[in-house]
Amino acid sequence: MPRFYLDADLAIGTALTLPEGVARHVQVLRMQPGEAITLFNGRGGEYQATITAMGKRNVDVTLDAFDAADRESPFEITLIQSVSASERMDYTIQKATELGVARIVPVYSQYCQQRLSGERAEKRLTHWQAVAQAACEQCERTRVPEIAPVIALDKLLASPPADLKTADLKLLLSPVGAIRAGGLPLEAKSAAVLVGPEGGLSETEEAAARAAGFTPLILGPRILRTETAGPAIAAILQARYGDY
Repeated sequence: MPRFYLDADLAIGTALTLPEGVARHVQVLRMQPGEAITLFNGRGGEYQATITAMGKRNVDVTLDAFDAADRESPFEITLIQSVSASERMDYTIQKATELGVARIVPVYSQYCQQRLSGERAEKRLTHWQAVAQAACEQCERTRVPEIAPVIALDKLLASPPADLKTADLKLLLSPVGAIRAGGLPLEAKSAAVLVGPEGGLSETEEAAARAAGFTPLILGPRILRTETAGPAIAAILQARYGDY
């Protein structure tokens, strides 16, 4: 059944007109009145809806039933991802969402090739949120991962938010890592993972991360691209502590 994200309050029995983007997608699928779709707003659960009317530009639906489905991982992962080139960053966000990452914190580190500010940064954040929402539609998550505004890595390490301070594991992906995945503790409920950009983190940044409590971790003898590293460690952590 086609599945769509709506940033709106949803309730059984409600009749509503789908937003333009969702309506266009339904029309592209050539759906007709009487057919069913699934809607969710990222706050938990999902709704079965029936198409009641199709216009040239609008699609009307009625919400018929609610399913309190919870497909979130019991292991909470925060991915601290150095900003990479557009397509690479999109890939990381898409795959991290599919792999159950709960929160993504984009950071500017020394060797980042892209740096945006002001309106351009706000537009990029909105775009990343849309990438995560679309990934949730595909992978059937009912909660959209939080994507934080971009912050400089040194500022984040100097004044980390509460969830980073309290993470059971704080891992720094490094080609000179002190441990491998097999050396991780047997039990944990949350992790914060720091991934550098295309050029890696500087020695100063790695030292600052270690000082902030991050443990260097190496995944193996092959160096992963920045867009691959985050999803790779997310899969490992889900297999070890989550729902894989």
